[in-house]
Amino acid sequence: MRYSFLFPGQGSQKVGMGKDFYDTFELASRRFDECNQVLGRDLTSIIFNGPEADLTQTQNTQPALFAVGAIICDVLREKGIVPALAAGHSLGEYSALYAAGVFSFRDGLTIVAKRGELMAAAGIKRPGTMAAVIGFPKPKIKECLAQVAGIVVCANENTPDQTVISGEVTAVTQACDLLKKAGAKRALMLSVSGAFHSPLMAPSADEFSVFLQQFGFKDPACPLVANVTANCETSAAAIKALLVKQLTSPVRWVESVATIAANDPGTCCEVGPGTVLSGLVKKCDSSMNIVPCGTVENVYSMVR
Repeated sequence: MRYSFLFPGQGSQKVGMGKDFYDTFELASRRFDECNQVLGRDLTSIIFNGPEADLTQTQNTQPALFAVGAIICDVLREKGIVPALAAGHSLGEYSALYAAGVFSFRDGLTIVAKRGELMAAAGIKRPGTMAAVIGFPKPKIKECLAQVAGIVVCANENTPDQTVISGEVTAVTQACDLLKKAGAKRALMLSVSGAFHSPLMAPSADEFSVFLQQFGFKDPACPLVANVTANCETSAAAIKALLVKQLTSPVRWVESVATIAANDPGTCCEVGPGTVLSGLVKKCDSSMNIVPCGTVENVYSMVR
């Protein structure tokens, strides 16, 4: 049977995620322990026990979600389920790269932890925010954004009916007012710590580019659909460059789903907590077969 692994991004985290894997599989418990060793702190305690306020801090959320996605991937591999294609939404792209064999668990965790630290710092140095725009086409959104003074851009193109904008707080607030007046069903400010996937992340991108140079990437063992290009990428060098661009570029998820659908994805597995990504995929292409794979029960249902 053919499988594609899709990994959710920031916003899908929840206290207790992955605990059933830790309790059930020796491989998973080893990985979670390794996670603490690599980071030099007890991240698993925050993942399993919270408090939620700590888990939702960017510098914790990012390595936590990467670790859980990668660990579930390892368990699936142990059960004989391997990806023929991989993709992830924003942060989820790192778990997808791990699934494709581009880097080790240790390197991936180290990279993601640095990414989270840089993005959190950028949010303090250049405060920004994001908002979800629902029920308004992207071309019209861009027309409204062009009327706003300050930095605000389309950041996540999640579904044909939902686009997330990102930028300076005053600019995003003004954009929401304009969008609602122009006919958007909803324009909702999001509770985030920075203007992700916008030019406000540029200083972080520069530092992240230098940081990445110390890591050796391998060409992916299966095609990786990248956020920045929405294309199947097969070159380690190209992927490393795209990870830097991803910090300031939009997540082209609608186009990514079209690419996944065109490449014989088989059964798509949402590898991580919740079903947020499943909802986005179905709104992009209702014919896609996507199943949750965030709990031990989900895994057992696949291998029975």
